[in-house]
Amino acid sequence: MGRAFEFRKARKFKRWAAMAKTFARLNKDLIIAIREGNNADPEMNPRLRAVLQNCRAANMPKENVERAIKKATDKDTSDYKEVTFEGYAPHGIAVYVETATDNNNRTVANVRSIFNKGNGNLGTTGSVEFMFDHMCFFKITAEGVDAEMLELDLIDFGAEDVDLDGDNIVIYGPFESFGTLQTKLESDGYAIVESGLERIPNITKELDPEATVEVEKLIEKLEEDDDVQNVFHTMSSASPEEE
Repeated sequence: MGRAFEFRKARKFKRWAAMAKTFARLNKDLIIAIREGNNADPEMNPRLRAVLQNCRAANMPKENVERAIKKATDKDTSDYKEVTFEGYAPHGIAVYVETATDNNNRTVANVRSIFNKGNGNLGTTGSVEFMFDHMCFFKITAEGVDAEMLELDLIDFGAEDVDLDGDNIVIYGPFESFGTLQTKLESDGYAIVESGLERIPNITKELDPEATVEVEKLIEKLEEDDDVQNVFHTMSSASPEEE
């Protein structure tokens, strides 16, 4: 199994436990995809196609999707901007935060406050980014697919890891290969269940249970913020309640 797969299996964030938070995140993804691609037609907008796949995987109601698309095409709707933050949680754990915001001042103040109250430190751009590999991933249905042959077929298109995950196969590659891999998988007729981008730590740090809980509290507070889309960190251990 590849390092990316093991990392993905080990991540146990709680943001996906709250359906409302999941839908809010996807809602912003839809708006950003349409605004940046300048097109609400998924056939002409690869990023929008990917977000719609994720909406289906999360069982997002059709009316929610249609409402987000309508909002994205409304010229009077505020634009969301993707803003990232880097810093450290307690015990030297690097944290990378991805946000989508229509009010940058609010988001900066909230993220800084969470780091400060959680005994962490908000850093400058580039302070921890180098500790993460920016990767894309695609999850496809495994039925009838030979994972080894698939990996050989996708290597020339940027795939670095191809791993079984239950009834699915997960393909990883550098984020620059997202479009190439997406086009290849779609043209070959594979059913893409989910896709996206992740930042996988290239170095991790294991903490004792007490320190782990302290870091988890800061991460959870970040994930609960309405502007936060994703939180990545370099902690390798899970909290005691999750083991």
